[in-house]
Amino acid sequence: MQKNSNTKISYCGEKVFIGIDVHKKTYTFSAWCGGMRVKVATVPAENATFITSLKKWFTGASIRSCYEAGFSGFKLHRDLVAAGIDNIVVNPESIEVAANENKTDKRDSNKMGEQLSTGRLRGIYVPTDEEERARLINRTREQFMKERNRTGHRIKSRLFQFGFIDKDDDRVLSEKYLCEIEALDLPQELKYSLGLLMNHWRYLNQQIDYIKTEMKAQSFDDSYNEAIYQSVPGIGDVSARILSNELGDLSKRFNNQGSLFKYVGLTPSEHSSGERQMRGNIDRQGAARLRKVLIECSWRAIDVDGVLKECFDRIASTRGKKRAIVAIARKLLGRIRACFVTKTEYCIGLVA
Repeated sequence: MQKNSNTKISYCGEKVFIGIDVHKKTYTFSAWCGGMRVKVATVPAENATFITSLKKWFTGASIRSCYEAGFSGFKLHRDLVAAGIDNIVVNPESIEVAANENKTDKRDSNKMGEQLSTGRLRGIYVPTDEEERARLINRTREQFMKERNRTGHRIKSRLFQFGFIDKDDDRVLSEKYLCEIEALDLPQELKYSLGLLMNHWRYLNQQIDYIKTEMKAQSFDDSYNEAIYQSVPGIGDVSARILSNELGDLSKRFNNQGSLFKYVGLTPSEHSSGERQMRGNIDRQGAARLRKVLIECSWRAIDVDGVLKECFDRIASTRGKKRAIVAIARKLLGRIRACFVTKTEYCIGLVA
């Protein structure tokens, strides 16, 4: 980094590290070079203009950038890489933050730029455009499922509010239950309110069925992954599609089991010092939606695979059922990866 006679800094041959704080309308970035911050600015969130400006400001430099994974997805990443800029997308939890420090866009971008320049940040896996589109199907289903559950809670809340169900009514909302509600002699205002909510619940339920049909059609284009996932006990049509869309071929994407467990969030936390070694609950830093699916599948799997059941009983006897089922989910996931590595379907009862 040198100044020429016109006091303009030359970055030719230098390495410039840029942390980008991404927002809907603006990008705030901090650029680091030679161990110092050389530029901070906020610019409109227009990828082409932003990239052109970076290359103009840091002509001749090798540019490396990063930004946090979030609402904006990976469009900016793909545009930066296509323009020859080495970009990574980082997990927000991996950025070091000082205790009780004020939060601003400039400070956030400065942390990313400084930590990137010293090699303290690692990028997450960035899906291809095709992979990102494919998983939209199961994620839309997940959103509709949550909204249907909320609507069901609202319906039961109205009934409880006016004394039409008691506190011990723990039935899950279904079409049969809705018909029972419609048969009740309700006040006009309550009947009207519940009618709107029940129509909304039925609409969501119908859309979820449509999405399930679309996921079934999607599986025909992904027959190899689908066959391996569905060979695993406890994994059905929907679970197989979710895992396939989110994880794909485990042998290609993850070099070892450790990286797979860390991605899903099945790695135990550790608080060790000296000769004392303590491991606690899972760190929960991975993909929560995948942990949920794997836990549900594991409860079903132990009823089918005797070896898994034996392992579950042994752990549950000393550690409790909740920790035992997490251990089974971890073991099941490792076995699924082994199936992809060996290109074979799951073998029930295999001791490993």
